[in-house]
Amino acid sequence: MRLKERYQFIIDYFSKQIPEAETELIYDNPFQLLVAVILSAQCTDKRVNLTTPRLFQQFPDPAALAETDFDTLFPLIKSISYPNNKTKHLIGMAKMLLEKFNGEVPMTVDELVLLPGVGRKTANVITSVIDQQPNMAVDTHVFRVSARLGLTKNAKTPLATEKQLVKNIPGELIHKAHHWLILHGRYTCLARSPKCSQCGLKEVCLYKGDKK
Repeated sequence: MRLKERYQFIIDYFSKQIPEAETELIYDNPFQLLVAVILSAQCTDKRVNLTTPRLFQQFPDPAALAETDFDTLFPLIKSISYPNNKTKHLIGMAKMLLEKFNGEVPMTVDELVLLPGVGRKTANVITSVIDQQPNMAVDTHVFRVSARLGLTKNAKTPLATEKQLVKNIPGELIHKAHHWLILHGRYTCLARSPKCSQCGLKEVCLYKGDKK
């Protein structure tokens, strides 16, 4: 199967199975999504969604978050992975939003990565989810699933994976494809015990595990 045919087969499958793919993080506006994505680094969306309601109630906007201090914020997110760093990042992010961006979440990757706690992956999530820009955020799920399905070849880094996916997926579908791959990795193509017998893509998958 040629690479173009492989991509088309997988896109067709996901288009039918998950036509309205979207993030599982719960948010009401770009600021809330930014906070949630920062918190989600190396942490489950489920845990983040349990944490953010109280956080958003107490800090509904960048101004409120920028005015708080470490000792006030930390207890609210201590159940999240790396709470020390994330507490500092959230406060710093809110302050920079006010100082550099008039309290608004910028919508370019180059501007977003200036914010504390925001790397390329987070910036790609924000711009693709909020603005449907053709930016592919590569987390561990996207990295693993892309390789197993043969969508990427010899991609050793998230950036290499991102470039190959963006090159081969139609621009108008990239924001959906990000969620397709994440959800497939989260619920079917698991890292240690993939559910190959339940997978509708096993006929084109290159993974050498159980495909019965």
